[in-house]
Amino acid sequence: MKQQHSALACYAATLLLGITSLAMPAHAQFAKPEDAIKYRKGALTVMGAHFGRVAAMASGRAPYDAKAAADNAAIAEAMSKLPWAAFTEGSDKGDTKAKPEIWSDKARFAEAAEKMQAEMTKLSVAARVGTLDALKPAVSSAAGTCKNCHDNFRQ
Repeated sequence: MKQQHSALACYAATLLLGITSLAMPAHAQFAKPEDAIKYRKGALTVMGAHFGRVAAMASGRAPYDAKAAADNAAIAEAMSKLPWAAFTEGSDKGDTKAKPEIWSDKARFAEAAEKMQAEMTKLSVAARVGTLDALKPAVSSAAGTCKNCHDNFRQ
């Protein structure tokens, strides 16, 4: 079991490093605002899907599986770092639900993004504990940051 957690930790660290290195120059990769919108929507969709799997276990809507919870939480944590570079100038128009406040109140938006990323990290740590009791409060906290951002910055 310890070897399995070690392998998962190594996998998660490698995934995070790879994703983070891709996210840094992301803003330079968007030739058009539509590209940025597509990128951030994709990252948020993947993050939401994996978080949703963990949340379903925490709420009893899906059977609890410690390994699946840890794997999905690690992916959600890694994905939580990606979409922010894609909120570029000009990407406030088009096929997006982003509110104008993202650009008019950048500091508050950045704070909300950082808080959500911190909660996703806490979720990943809690999931690695391997108990439903550790997972439930972390899911609740992470969900609260998602809701806060949606309420304030998503139409």
